[in-house]
Amino acid sequence: MSDQRQDPVEHTGGLERTGATGHAGDTDAGDIERAWGAVVATARRTAADGLVVGTSGNVSARVGDTVLVTPSGVPYDRLRPEDLVGVDLEGNRILGELAPTSELPLHLAVYRNTAAAAVVHTHAVHATAVSTLVAEVPPIHYAAALLGGPVRVAAYARYGTDELAANMLTALRDRTGCLLGNHGTVTYGATLDEAYDRTAQLEWLCRLWLAASAVPGRSPALLTPDQLSDVGEALKGYGQPG
Repeated sequence: MSDQRQDPVEHTGGLERTGATGHAGDTDAGDIERAWGAVVATARRTAADGLVVGTSGNVSARVGDTVLVTPSGVPYDRLRPEDLVGVDLEGNRILGELAPTSELPLHLAVYRNTAAAAVVHTHAVHATAVSTLVAEVPPIHYAAALLGGPVRVAAYARYGTDELAANMLTALRDRTGCLLGNHGTVTYGATLDEAYDRTAQLEWLCRLWLAASAVPGRSPALLTPDQLSDVGEALKGYGQPG
């Protein structure tokens, strides 16, 4: 995606807000700064955990009607507070000076169509490999229930396009994650930690299936829909009491 038109920039509490569009000023500056810090930390985590290489992949978080997203072509270890990029739900840049990720249509499609507050997109190796082999990740482990059921593979389309975003939404129906054909992964959640955990689980699930299916002369045993549904019910009470 090409950069938006630059407008005069006013400085607001350490945040750079373009003067043309949006309502970022309606959102508390402290919330924006904290969310940006979490976006940067999560982006660096994807690199540290080997889910992306170089400047591939991207991370975003929604604060009110503002979407904070990693900028295009900037290595995650070089991101600074002043590199913050914020757009409205139509994609107009309202915070910062850098161009947003070229995958902005993908992120915005998730926010417009779900209750997501965070999105993580990676080029995880095992998940991407699986996306070239099947139309749906075989349910080899109950971790699939963490993403709403068997994970679908979105049909291939060029990165950064509305076509890719539309294909992704089809694959995400009733799910919190999917694979992008010959491309990578997308997961979302109520928090960046939740979205990231789903990404990590999806990559692990794909790695597990590849390992099991590589054994000569054997086919992995798969879970039935009823078994996955049972896990889904059990997960509703998982964790510490609120």
